[in-house]
Amino acid sequence: MALALAGLVARSAPQAASEMTLPTMTLEDQIDGRHVAFYYSADSNAEAAQLSRSYERRLTIGSGDTLMKVLVDAGAGARDAYNAIEAMSALFKPRYLKPGHEIVVTLRAGAGDGAADTLVGFKLIESVERDVVVSRDGEGFTASTVDHPLTLDVAAANGVIENSLFLAGETAGVPAAVLADLIQVYSFDVDFQRDIRSGDGFSVMYERYLDESGAVVRTGNVLRASMTLSGKEHELYRFANADGQVDYYDVEGKSMRRTLMRTPINGARLSSGFGNRLHPILGFTKLHTGTDFAAPRGTPIYAAGSGTVEYAGTNGGYGTYVRIRHNGTYKTAYAHMSGIAKGVRVGTRVQQGQTIGYVGTTGRSTGPHLHYEVIRNGGFINSRTMHLPSGEQLKGANLESFMAMRETADAQYAMLTEPDSGSPSSELALANRSAPLPQGRSGIPGRPGAAAWIAALGSQ
Repeated sequence: MALALAGLVARSAPQAASEMTLPTMTLEDQIDGRHVAFYYSADSNAEAAQLSRSYERRLTIGSGDTLMKVLVDAGAGARDAYNAIEAMSALFKPRYLKPGHEIVVTLRAGAGDGAADTLVGFKLIESVERDVVVSRDGEGFTASTVDHPLTLDVAAANGVIENSLFLAGETAGVPAAVLADLIQVYSFDVDFQRDIRSGDGFSVMYERYLDESGAVVRTGNVLRASMTLSGKEHELYRFANADGQVDYYDVEGKSMRRTLMRTPINGARLSSGFGNRLHPILGFTKLHTGTDFAAPRGTPIYAAGSGTVEYAGTNGGYGTYVRIRHNGTYKTAYAHMSGIAKGVRVGTRVQQGQTIGYVGTTGRSTGPHLHYEVIRNGGFINSRTMHLPSGEQLKGANLESFMAMRETADAQYAMLTEPDSGSPSSELALANRSAPLPQGRSGIPGRPGAAAWIAALGSQ
């Protein structure tokens, strides 16, 4: 490729200016494995031909990386990298850079042997909604943003559970993040190891965000869901009360939230229950004071309830351990963790569902799992059989607003899962149909007005 370009220049140079009518040309090649674009152009005087070579590198930020290191390693000079980062800082602080962020770096190859490459600019893909673009401006750099507006719509799916909710959800096309939210919402009442049987069913209606091309780039809230367990349907709805507090409620307007979650981890397998057992390491029978959930190392562990951390650190055979005081009656403990979440320390306040640590196998453990304990008035109790008071019951205007919202959500779900004319009336034929979420409010933060919603559904 280099020889072909050199020949083109050599043939052009001797010609008179009036004979030089070469158009700008773009060619492509690979240099050291890099995708390189060559731009050839001739000025109007044809005194000389200028050949510039620029190339891009698409890089992913790794753990411990800094933007300066990434740019310099890509081939930028340290001074250019510093100035470019300074320009970017007005729109995006480098300290917010996270592993997984992508950067597209554009450089111009040096003019001669050993000459350093020149940083032309870079694009930081901050999120699916925004890019931060840094471009060379003379001797310095300027920064700007490019927004990618997303469209919010609502999708619905349902299915029959044969083995697990996760497998059934994947078969119906439900994103993993939505399934994780569904499990967490139901974790107050449902034992996913014992309560679910083959032939049980589920349904879910949830938000999702589409980019300009119509591709789903992320999911939002679960709006409506149901699980049919042993023939009995358990429905729930997301609702914001007059004070803006959001929770999930059953058909009567009673909160699904209880003091403690029975399962403070997603996607885990119950590996050992509460009670006397032969200890796998000590070799004699003793009381197993908690419930064990086997899960891959690094799986997030959630606070089973809101409260104050009273212990966070190493604790003998428990390994890395956290204990939370929820009130004067209940405490919960989490053992064998690989690590404690950032900011979780003695005296800090944590919220129900907040990540407090990660599954590991520290202490007296035979494999990665969470050992979860519930302590009531100083004594250990079985988390699988404990009876806790049910959540808040909506009343008055809040209950009226909830009932109206529930009717709207049921109407939308019915519309989304109505089979197409002439299509098979199977469960899978109903999965993942969607309708746009219209504007309009009914006094409920974040929810469309009932009239606008139903009118929009009728126009689908």
